[in-house]
Amino acid sequence: MDPLFNTTGAPIGATSAPNTTNNGTEYWNQFVQPVWRIVLWAIAYSCIVIVSVVGNVTVIWIIMAHKRMRTVTNYFLVNLAFAEASMSAFNTVINFTYAVHNEWYFGLVYCRFHNFFPIAAIFASIYSMTAIALDRYMAIIHPLQQRMSSTETKVVVAVIWALALLLAFPQYYYSNTDEQPERVVCYIEWPKYTIFDFETMYYVCVAILIYFLPLMVMGWAYLVVGLSLWASEIPGDSSDRYKEQLTAKRKVVKMMIVVVCTFAVCWLPYHVYFLLHQFFPDMFLERFIQQVYLFIMWLAMSSTMYNPIIYCCLNDRFRAGFKQAFRCCPFVPRGSYEGLELKSTRYLQTQTSVYKASRMETSVSTVLQVGDDGDQAKPKVVTATSSGSTVLNSSLDLTSNGSSSHSVSKTVSETSSFYSSNNLHD
Repeated sequence: MDPLFNTTGAPIGATSAPNTTNNGTEYWNQFVQPVWRIVLWAIAYSCIVIVSVVGNVTVIWIIMAHKRMRTVTNYFLVNLAFAEASMSAFNTVINFTYAVHNEWYFGLVYCRFHNFFPIAAIFASIYSMTAIALDRYMAIIHPLQQRMSSTETKVVVAVIWALALLLAFPQYYYSNTDEQPERVVCYIEWPKYTIFDFETMYYVCVAILIYFLPLMVMGWAYLVVGLSLWASEIPGDSSDRYKEQLTAKRKVVKMMIVVVCTFAVCWLPYHVYFLLHQFFPDMFLERFIQQVYLFIMWLAMSSTMYNPIIYCCLNDRFRAGFKQAFRCCPFVPRGSYEGLELKSTRYLQTQTSVYKASRMETSVSTVLQVGDDGDQAKPKVVTATSSGSTVLNSSLDLTSNGSSSHSVSKTVSETSSFYSSNNLHD
């Protein structure tokens, strides 16, 4: 994972500061920094861990604890949140400690895990985003085709993790520790082949598979989806439901585009650093490279904390869930939350409209009553009053073919259907 420590010699980016032991033997102490700089970096990395773990665990709770949130897209968001929280918890602090002290304190087993797990977590994260992009593409561009079921989604998640572990396995297999004078280092001892450079080939493949290729796929998918959702105007006679659905789809796609762009910006410097290290290793012997590496690693690790913030800002249901999760905090306003179901703002507005409509006097049906003398049926209208009682009105004049009755019934039916099915995903 860390190109600074992948060689058995002096680590890339080491700043050399000579020190003398009691017996007069001189050794080189790399990565010497003033205390104030270490404290600032420690605060920066600690913020990543706290925000990432708390935020992503909350996202998992919001989705798994509420039935209405268990959609195909959200299952992939659970996988994304799990990968990011795990990488932040298990690797961020260790990365920082090793980069600052240049000494490995955690043993061989964790050395292998330290080099192995980040590759797998990044793979799982970006391919979860790719799966969401393809799912959005199918739902919007090919709406008549069958969507993935819950079981199929879980199978896709399992396949993503299987491929992630397979790609990261060489990092685990070739990891080792070495006890040098005054310190222990964790490194990757790549095999040497005369035909090709295995290390360079592996890192180039990793950069392509976990960054450039999925970003190209997602860029193409969201470009097509964006043109479909934003390029065409909404028809003037479209129903309110159609406009609601279109707005909801746009919000989901907009949120995921922000997530993908954030990931791309955060990890681009790291992959560039990786590739430059493979082809121009002499550049990384400069004294300043340690600070460059600490910043690049911080930026890459910080990608794990942005997604919960994006969900909260751009999605009504996640915002309601976060308000519920942190309702005990004094600075968190009370949100709209009903039982175990999260309600979007639009849904609550719809329910308010239904409630207000029920308070008004509205004709809901016609009742035909036939007299005992067999006379022609007279139309009677059931009227709901604000007090909840009903009044029969027989003075309504209907046309002979019953068209007005049909129109009233149709209107009431369409209205009920709209309000009962208006639980749109944000």
